[in-house]
Amino acid sequence: LRGREILAENINEEYDQTLSLGERIADRVAESGGSWAFIFSFALFMLLWVAANTWFLATRPFDPYPFTLLNLFLSMLAAVQAPIIMMGQDRQEDRDRLRAENDDQANLKAELEVRMINEKLDYLTHRQWQRMLKVQQIQMEMLRDLRRSRPTS
Repeated sequence: LRGREILAENINEEYDQTLSLGERIADRVAESGGSWAFIFSFALFMLLWVAANTWFLATRPFDPYPFTLLNLFLSMLAAVQAPIIMMGQDRQEDRDRLRAENDDQANLKAELEVRMINEKLDYLTHRQWQRMLKVQQIQMEMLRDLRRSRPTS
């Protein structure tokens, strides 16, 4: 926090450079798995699956009612998706911690600079105050001299 060093950093860019390929993939999966686009596309996929096995392939469905294969795929997806989302949340927590540390450092630097400015203002005010007193004393002496030199009527 010495001198004029700049504390404003883009923590996200620095953090993203340290991520492995697997962590980046996990983040993308977590982002897409928590989106409305994923929910709608997944609902459409299940609707098509059920429709295909109920009406279009009624004579020879590959997954007849109660859609055991679909349930198996959904269970596998949930088993894989949950840990991936948790890994993404862990990394988000790391980012938040880094951001909080950076904010604390910036706040500390701002506080130190405000203190330094206040000290300078106090010093200048005190110095100016003494000068103003001297100027006022000189003015008062000049005023007294003027009164003495002026004749009274």
